[in-house]
Amino acid sequence: MSSLASAQKERWDVRKGNRLYNKGEYQQAEINYRKALGKDSLSVKARYNLANVLYRNQNAAAAEQEVSRLLSDSTGVSITDNDAANIFHNKGNYSLSQKKWSEAVESYKNSLRINPSDMETKSNLAYAQKMLQNEQDKNQNNDQNKDQNKDQDKDQNKDDNKDQNQDQNKEQNNDQKQNQNQPPKITPQAAQQMLQAIQNKENETQDKVKKEKAKLYERQQREKNW
Repeated sequence: MSSLASAQKERWDVRKGNRLYNKGEYQQAEINYRKALGKDSLSVKARYNLANVLYRNQNAAAAEQEVSRLLSDSTGVSITDNDAANIFHNKGNYSLSQKKWSEAVESYKNSLRINPSDMETKSNLAYAQKMLQNEQDKNQNNDQNKDQNKDQDKDQNKDDNKDQNQDQNKEQNNDQKQNQNQPPKITPQAAQQMLQAIQNKENETQDKVKKEKAKLYERQQREKNW
C-alpha cells in the first residue's frame, strides 16, 4: 500500500472514530483511533483523540501516557504551538481526575506559557493550586500532630514515676472530697443541643465535600477537542 493510500486510510479511521465519539460510543471510537495509529504511528490527531476517548472510558492514567508521548521529543511527532497548548491543558485534566494536583498545576502552567489568554486553563490552574495547597496544609498538620504526640509520649514517661508517688497521697483527700467535686449533670435539653450542634457541623462538612466533588467533576468533563 502506498504512503498516500495509508494516510487516507488513517484519516478515514480518525473521522469514523470522531463520529462514534460524538455519539458517545467511546469503546468503538477507541478501536478506530488505534486502527489509525496502526497505519500511521505519528498521527497527532489519532493519538490526541485516543487520549480523550481513554479519558472518557475512565482510564485517565492511560490517557496521560498517550499525550506524554505526543509531547516527547523522542517520538518524532511534530505538533504546532496551538496543539501543544491543548495537549498540556488536557494532560492537566487527566492529572486532575487522578488528584495529582502538582502535576496538574505544572501542565496548566505549560499550557498558559503557550497560550496565556486561555481563561478555562487559568480557571483550572487556580483550582488545582487550591487543591494542592489544601493537601500540603493537611500534610503539614499531620506532621505537626505526629511531632506533638512524640513529645507528649516523652513527657508522659518522665511523669509516670512522679504521678505514681503522688497518687497514694491524693487518694485519701479524694475520698473525702468525692461528694463535693462531682461534675454537674447534663440535662436532657443540653445534651440534645450538643448533639444538634455536632449534626449541624457534620452536615456542613458533607455539603463542602459535595461541592468540591461537583467542581472537580465539572472540570474533568471539559477536555479540549481536536
